[in-house]
Amino acid sequence: MTTITAGTDALELLRHAAARFDQLVAEIREPQWNDPTPCPGWTVRSLVNHVAVEDLWAAELFAGRTIAEVGDRLDGDQLGAVPLDRWHEALRGGLDAADAPGTMADTVHLSFGDVPGSEYAMQLFADHLVHGWDLAVATGQRYEVDPAAAQRCLQFARELAAGAPEVRNGMFGPEVPVPDDADTFDRLLGQTGRDPGWGR
Repeated sequence: MTTITAGTDALELLRHAAARFDQLVAEIREPQWNDPTPCPGWTVRSLVNHVAVEDLWAAELFAGRTIAEVGDRLDGDQLGAVPLDRWHEALRGGLDAADAPGTMADTVHLSFGDVPGSEYAMQLFADHLVHGWDLAVATGQRYEVDPAAAQRCLQFARELAAGAPEVRNGMFGPEVPVPDDADTFDRLLGQTGRDPGWGR
């Protein structure tokens, strides 16, 4: 797996977080798909579906399509009868699209405006990284996050809160206070609307 540093680019950060999320999905036991997660109202299945839909959208948006062009065909449950197969298909499609030459410099058309592909990749990185914790605690798995990845994600979330609150609020819940001596990842969880003590 990629070693994260202060200079790791957005595409590598996305690959890193997506690979870890994929490992967590692979370890979901059949009875756990309907278990609750730290995301209010979301089960394990609906959480995985959400991230899969993010990746399905990534394949479309990195290819230059607009939200209007995609329409509503990615609404609702996309996991179907064999959720692991559909998850892997969505993940591969999103990462392949992100990896196409020039994609990080190309313009991506999002609901709130046009952004460079690298900025969209950072949003996807944050979503996969933070939802990885949601999935891990919901399914009783260990989730060790590279400290540099946590720091990059925390910095990104804070930048969103300061400069584009509508984007941050669309991605995360209201900030949850954490102790002053909390580590970087717990501060990230609080910044993204999560209680680090959930389920303990």
